[in-house]
Order: sequence, then C-alpha cells, then structure tokens
Amino acid sequence: MRPLRIEPVDPCGADALALLHQAALDARALYPELFAPDAPFPTNPPATPRTVYLVAYDGNTPVGCAALRPLDGDTVEVRRVFVPASQRGRGLARALMRRLEDEARALGYTACKLETGHRQQPAMALYAACGYQRIDAFGPYVDDATSVCFGKAL
Repeated sequence: MRPLRIEPVDPCGADALALLHQAALDARALYPELFAPDAPFPTNPPATPRTVYLVAYDGNTPVGCAALRPLDGDTVEVRRVFVPASQRGRGLARALMRRLEDEARALGYTACKLETGHRQQPAMALYAACGYQRIDAFGPYVDDATSVCFGKAL
C-alpha cells in the first residue's frame, strides 16, 4: 500500500465531485424512498472563507473525502465524509476525521456538529469512536426523521 495523502482541494474539482457522485449512489441505495429516479445528483458549492474540502489519495487515486462548513462563529459542520466501499477498513475515515478536526482548530472553531442517516450504522460507530456524542437535530435536520446528529467540543 502506498502512503496515504490527505490534501485540501477545490470542492468543485473533478476528484471531489467524483467522490460526491459515489456517495450519492450509496445514499440512493440506502434510502431509495427519498430519491426520485430522475433526481439530479448533488454538487458542491465553491469554497468560501473558513471552509475546507479534503480528499484522501492513495498514490494519485482519490479514496475518500470530508469537508467543513461554518454553522456559526465557533461551530463548524462536518460534511461529505465518504470512503468508497472498496477502500473501507483501512482507517481512511478516521484519518480524514482527525485531519478535519485539525483544520477546524486551525480555522478557530471550538466545536463540530454533524449529521448522518439512521441506516448508516458504520458511520455512527465511526463518529462515536472519534469522540462524538449524540445531540439534538440542528438546522435543516430538525424535522428529518432519517437524521442522526452528533457533536464534539474541540
């Protein structure tokens, strides 16, 4: 195995969008009742201040991603954490989470929040293992019965 490299990238770049597309396919398979067959695939907004979009690489192959989006002055939302099924079990998601938290601290954040789906047991186990605690739903997830939210002080 080549050394893992995690780099900040343009969220609208090819590697970020290819991983987002794979993540969307996984989500549609887990939650088919939530997506119309002809629903457009998500895109990433351009980078703004105090955001970061990370892609993990094995050599030149993108093998995972994760991002930060500001919520308020000192809290950031962890988003887009995804590792393709073929790459899971290598510790990539944990490495991405560690790097995201380092980036969040460097950007002046003191807390992270995140949302995942209620059918995503491996994701929930990852977040708990990384020190995140279940919290009440926040923002757009408040009335979403499929959402499970977590938080962590940095």
